[in-house]
Amino acid sequence: MRILLAAAGSYGDVAPYTGLGARLREAGHDVALATQESFAPLVRGAGLTFRLLPADTSAGGGGGGKRQLMRTAAAFVRELGAGLVEAAEPGADVLLLSTTTAPLGWHLAEAMGVPSLGVYLQPTHPTREFAPVVTGGRSLGGPGNRALGRFSLRMADRVYADAAADLRARLSLRPAALSALRRRQEEAGWPVLHGFSSAVVSRPADWRAGLDVVGNWWPHHDPDTPLPAPYEDFLRAGPPPVFIGFGSMAAGEGARLSELAVSALRKAGLRGVLQEGRAALMAQGDDILTVDEVPHALLFPRMAAVVHHAGAGTTAAGLRAGVPAIPVPVMADQPFWASRLAGLGAATAPVPFKELTAERLAEQLGRAVREAAYKEAARAVSRRMGAEDGAGQVLKAVERLG
Repeated sequence: MRILLAAAGSYGDVAPYTGLGARLREAGHDVALATQESFAPLVRGAGLTFRLLPADTSAGGGGGGKRQLMRTAAAFVRELGAGLVEAAEPGADVLLLSTTTAPLGWHLAEAMGVPSLGVYLQPTHPTREFAPVVTGGRSLGGPGNRALGRFSLRMADRVYADAAADLRARLSLRPAALSALRRRQEEAGWPVLHGFSSAVVSRPADWRAGLDVVGNWWPHHDPDTPLPAPYEDFLRAGPPPVFIGFGSMAAGEGARLSELAVSALRKAGLRGVLQEGRAALMAQGDDILTVDEVPHALLFPRMAAVVHHAGAGTTAAGLRAGVPAIPVPVMADQPFWASRLAGLGAATAPVPFKELTAERLAEQLGRAVREAAYKEAARAVSRRMGAEDGAGQVLKAVERLG
C-alpha cells in the first residue's frame, strides 16, 4: 500500500512520525513523509521517502500580539495547503494526517478518492474531562471544558478557512465551509488514533467512537549507533547528570539560560548535560557537557532527572526512560503536559518559563533527584508505556482501510 504521512511544525511535531513511518515500511508498505525541508535528513534516515511541505514555522515568532500570531498561522497554513497538493502528486492509497495537516488533508483525500486517518499527538476533541490542551490545562468543570473545546476548534477553523477554500478551488471541489466539513467528518466517525500513552491521558469517556488512544510512536533512531565517544566518557566519569533542554523554544535566550542552568546545577551539587536546541544553550566545565541533537532514547535513561519545556514528545521520552522531570512549560500545549507529569507524581510542580530562576530550579532539582517517590512514579508509568504498541495499532488500522 502507498501511504502518505503528512506532518508539519516543530521537531516534536514531526520526529515521532519517522518512527511510525518506519514501522509501516517494515510491514511492507511504501511510505512517504511530507514535511519541512529541515527534517529531510530525519525522514531519509528512517528509510522513508521525503516529500516537501514548504511551510515556515519560524516566521513572525518574535511577538506582535494575537493578531500577528493569527496572521503568521494563516500564512503557514496557506503554504501548507499548496505543499500538500504537490506532495500527493505521485499518488497514495491512504493519507495519514497529523493535527496540523488534517484540516487541509481532508480536502485532498476527497479529491483523490482515498481514505484518510488521523494520527494526532495531542487530544483535540472536546471533552468534559479536561480543557483544550492549548489553553493551559486548567479545568473549567465539565460543561466549561466541553464548551471551550468546541470554541477552540472554531478558532482553529478560522485560521484554516481561507487556505481550505483555496485548496478546494485548486482541487476543483465544490465550495464547502471547513466547519461543515468538520461536522461531516465527525458524523461519519472519521477515525483518529492518538499517539500518547493512556497512562498519561486516558481516553475520555465522552469521546465518540473512532477516537482512540493507542500509545506513543517514537522518533526513529538506529539502536546500534552509539553515543559519541566524548558524551560516553562524560557519562561514565561520575554520577548520573541532569539533562536540561528547551527543544524548539527560547530562541535568542541561550546566554541567559545557560548561565541560569549552570548556576542551578552547582547550587544543587549536580552534574549536567545541556542540549543546545533552538535556544543555543552552551556551557563548559568538568561537571557540564553540552550536546547537540541526540536521540532522547539514548540519553534520557542515563540521566538522574530531566528539565525540559514539556512538549508532548519530550514529556513522553522522559517517562519512557523512567526518570523524574522538572517541567518548565513555555506555551501552547506544554502547560497541559507539565500538569499531567506533576499529577502522575513523576515531576515536581511545573515552573512557568517566565518565572524560572537559578534558585527555584536548584530547589526543584534537589527534590527531583533526591526524593525517591518521583523516580518510583516515573518508573511505574514507564512500565505501563512499555506494554503499549502505538505504531502497531496504526498499522492495524491502516491495513483495515486497505
